[in-house]
Amino acid sequence: MNLETVVGVIGGSGLYEIQGLESVREVELSTPFGAPSDAFVTGVLGGVKMAFLPRHGRGHRILSTEINFRANVWGMKKLGVTRIVSISAVGSMREDVAPGDFVVVDQFFDRTRHRHDTFFGGGVVAHVMFADPVCPEVRSALVETGRALGLRMHDGGTYVNMEGPQFSTRAESRIYRTWGVDVIGMTNLQEARLAREAEICYATVAMATDYDCWHESHEDVTVEAILAVMARNVDNARRLVAATTPGIAGARSCACGSALATAILTAPDRIPAEARERLDLLIGKYLPA
Repeated sequence: MNLETVVGVIGGSGLYEIQGLESVREVELSTPFGAPSDAFVTGVLGGVKMAFLPRHGRGHRILSTEINFRANVWGMKKLGVTRIVSISAVGSMREDVAPGDFVVVDQFFDRTRHRHDTFFGGGVVAHVMFADPVCPEVRSALVETGRALGLRMHDGGTYVNMEGPQFSTRAESRIYRTWGVDVIGMTNLQEARLAREAEICYATVAMATDYDCWHESHEDVTVEAILAVMARNVDNARRLVAATTPGIAGARSCACGSALATAILTAPDRIPAEARERLDLLIGKYLPA
């Protein structure tokens, strides 16, 4: 079975219902880090091989804290994915980012507490550069394509990643606004960190669904309101993914693909055999045989 793929998409289960997607199949993978959120759906769109994964599982049955981010990103790497586009619902922390708008973020701020967000440890130490956590090539392509499609796109912004599953208190929401963050969500920072360690380009399209609970003239965020905005925007997300894919499927000139080249601190002869086997997909090319 040829598992070579190019573009991966992480988001809701409906994103792979893209017009023109051919040779659709499901691929179940086991990983050294446990089970991914669901089976991967692979297909070909305009000659580009793609892989889709619903991060919360089909039927949205996995809490953000419970998502096995390592297995999800490892699975994408195993399938040959070199670029990941993440589609994610978020709350807006800015007046001018209205529900229904797309924000192609360029920074993250971590407020999580209970998550695995590195492949390393257990005998291997590595420190990847993460000052700029989003691939500039994929991010630029998404902004340009979205604007060409007539979508309301915001170029850049900071995503504060809260733990959840509860929504923010009013005090938290107001303080986040003073920090200058632009959107708030529960999932994307771990994906970005792990994608960088896996040398996969990563970019987030944050779909604003509400104003969190800071906006005095708008109702507080509810699940019902989020689902209503998402339902209206899912077709726009599909269009954006389909239109962007051809432009990001070629050769890479960014630094994402060599993020580990100078990041591994552990001497090769001190890496345990178990760790070599577990991380071979990621670091094997940098270790002597």
